[in-house]
Amino acid sequence: MAAQACACCVVSALVVWSFWWCEVSPRALATATPQFTEFASRLWPPDLSVLKTVVRSTGETLLMAFAGTVLSIIISLPLGFLAASNVSPAWVSSPIKWMLGLLRSIPLIVVAIMFVVGVGLGPFPGVLAIAFHSVGMLGKFYAEEFETAERGIVQAIDGTGATWLQTIRFGLLPQSIPQLVAFTVYRLEMNFRDAAVLGYVGAGGIGWEIKKYVGSFQYDKVATLLLVIIAVVTMLDLLTYWVRKRVR
Repeated sequence: MAAQACACCVVSALVVWSFWWCEVSPRALATATPQFTEFASRLWPPDLSVLKTVVRSTGETLLMAFAGTVLSIIISLPLGFLAASNVSPAWVSSPIKWMLGLLRSIPLIVVAIMFVVGVGLGPFPGVLAIAFHSVGMLGKFYAEEFETAERGIVQAIDGTGATWLQTIRFGLLPQSIPQLVAFTVYRLEMNFRDAAVLGYVGAGGIGWEIKKYVGSFQYDKVATLLLVIIAVVTMLDLLTYWVRKRVR
């Protein structure tokens, strides 16, 4: 009980300190209501004359997210096996886990700038940035899912004289596939949101259109972009729900 009380006090102090340090002010938020209202008025009504351009750039962003996710799956799956402590020895799994953590720690926008500098403007550096960043997260998810697999099933198949690959194929994967698919589809949804931001650094897609219209204060056109983004994210959310329901 004493340890729990101490932990509660530490967390409470951390919350208070973080709010104070970040200058969180309900009063400032309340007094900003006129500014919020004025900004919202600039967004309405949306300028649908740019709808064709918006749909095209949104399609480019969605394809960018999809290509980056597929590329990250191809890389993350073997890394997930290597990082799983119940599949690989500690001298292999520990460095791989460290490497995946390093990939996750680099901000996506920095990765995108690096690839834009390396391969030029357009969607290709966006695909590479999304894949690079997703490998760190998907590799971690995959490894943790493999580690939570029922050891008894894996040991039983291994005891039949099956090879290492057969043990993985018939003992580990059938237990892990539902969650692997769910994690991956959820990551695709996140990658679309990330891809929408990458246009700010020249990676193409809808982010570039947002930057262009915001820079010229054409907020009614920005509203059209936001409506399309909301529609696509909603569809991806429904896809995630549908996939999770089917793979259970």
